[in-house]
Amino acid sequence: MALASLFARSRRTASSSFIRSSRQLLHSTPNKNGDVSSISAQKGRRRIPNWWSRSLVPLAIAAASAASFAVLNQSISQSSALDSKGVKVGGKGSTELVVKGEYKEVPKELVAELKTILQDNLTTDYEERYFHGKPQNSFHKSVNIPDVVVFPRSEEEVSKILKSCNQYKVPIVPYGGATSIEGHTLAPKGGVCIDMSLMKRVKALHVEDMDVVVEPGIGWQELNEQLEQYGLFFPLDPGPGATIGGMCATRCSGSLAVRYGTMRDNVISLKVVLPNGDVVKTASRARKSSAGYDLTRLIIGSEGTLGVITEVTLRLQKIPQHSVVAVCNFPTVKDAADVAIATMMSGIQVSRVELLDEVLIRALNMANGKNLKEVPTLMFEFIGTEAYAREQTQIVQEIASKHNGSDFVFAEEAEAKKELWKIRKEALWACYAMAPGHEAMSTDVCVPLSHLGELISRSKKELDASPLLCAVVAHAGDGNFHTCIMFDPNNEEQRKEADRLNNLMVHSALSMDGTCTGEHGVGTGKMKYLEKEHGIEALQTMKKIKKALDPNDIMNPAKLIPPHVCY
Repeated sequence: MALASLFARSRRTASSSFIRSSRQLLHSTPNKNGDVSSISAQKGRRRIPNWWSRSLVPLAIAAASAASFAVLNQSISQSSALDSKGVKVGGKGSTELVVKGEYKEVPKELVAELKTILQDNLTTDYEERYFHGKPQNSFHKSVNIPDVVVFPRSEEEVSKILKSCNQYKVPIVPYGGATSIEGHTLAPKGGVCIDMSLMKRVKALHVEDMDVVVEPGIGWQELNEQLEQYGLFFPLDPGPGATIGGMCATRCSGSLAVRYGTMRDNVISLKVVLPNGDVVKTASRARKSSAGYDLTRLIIGSEGTLGVITEVTLRLQKIPQHSVVAVCNFPTVKDAADVAIATMMSGIQVSRVELLDEVLIRALNMANGKNLKEVPTLMFEFIGTEAYAREQTQIVQEIASKHNGSDFVFAEEAEAKKELWKIRKEALWACYAMAPGHEAMSTDVCVPLSHLGELISRSKKELDASPLLCAVVAHAGDGNFHTCIMFDPNNEEQRKEADRLNNLMVHSALSMDGTCTGEHGVGTGKMKYLEKEHGIEALQTMKKIKKALDPNDIMNPAKLIPPHVCY
């Protein structure tokens, strides 16, 4: 029997007063079915570090979600009686959260080829496959899990893996930091999960050009730690633990997008391995180009459905000379949203404008033992020279006073600013702490800025009337807002109510020429809204692109493009 081996799991959580981080090694052992962590044992085999950063709240979440994921059979992958309901998943009219898929056993010949390519950087251990088959921050589930998890170390290995899987027509699911929340890393058809966590090098830093070339497995926080000594930083700040490759795949953004743009604005070029194993470089390092199709933007946001990203060239920014963080309270979310809009209309180039409703402030108070005033709150960040940042602060204070703003406070000292932003970063964990044993359905609608106040006001009426705990947090400077809808995954009525609220906000946003997802991506959870947002012709065009690059449909199948779309 082969020896159990150790594989890399990387979990990063937001630091907070109620989250206690710890690290430990997790040794996998053969399960009752005889699954083992690698195909064969060899003398002097190298083991891969298996560090898993843990915390109190995420552990509680994992324990709660484990029960709801018990539909998985202990065998590698099976379609179960879940398919007998006859409901659609992902397409128009979808009502089910469990993603189905036709399962075909992975050929032994392919496993042997992968073993030759990767040596010990491969596992069929059930626990490892189960871990990779269940998103860590999402309520979405799949009937099946990956059959094999592979850990490539180079672009060449990725190319060989894809070429072999394409030959056998076996599905591939790219896997980064596992922080996505729309089921992007589910394996509804089984197959091979390609974990990019070992490809995390900074390949080249061009300080004078203000760009950096990295592998996809590096996290944005880790990258910024390395860039700090050069006075540079990468300005996108999604959830803790997100990797650059995954950020490209979902076209993410974060709180700084109002100043620096989204991922599509901050990636200069990519290298991507296509399903047939070809390696494509999408652009040069030039800051602008009119040469040919924009392949970089085609891959960004493709969610692993067109290929696997192996290299990313990123645009960097100078660390601001000075910054001021300000907080202001309002009687209603409409007043807060109006101030955010007025601030943007004034021409002030804020770097952050975040809105937190009274429910979220209450959750933060309970989680952290704070005594914040439980009313809608706006948080700002102003950057530039010391004089310029202070001038912006004073102007916004005047704007806020004209819209019923009160208790306007600001901080310039590093520790004070850190403490204020800590409030925003802990939003999701505070909701989990306020509703133990519940899952979070996180909405992600985005509308033209002038419609933000109307959309939030309309949504808040429904949210406040719902029996579920619903907390609002918004990137108010660019019209994007989230609602954390907490529901018991074992309570069908609560699940339906959460889905109703989500549908209400999405359709309201679409009626305002908005989008169902501003930064989280489509995955499996948002597919059902795409036809209304884009129209069938646009979806058919996407399908043609997918078919041209991935004729065997092996790249992250059952994601992004609704299953009912054909051409």
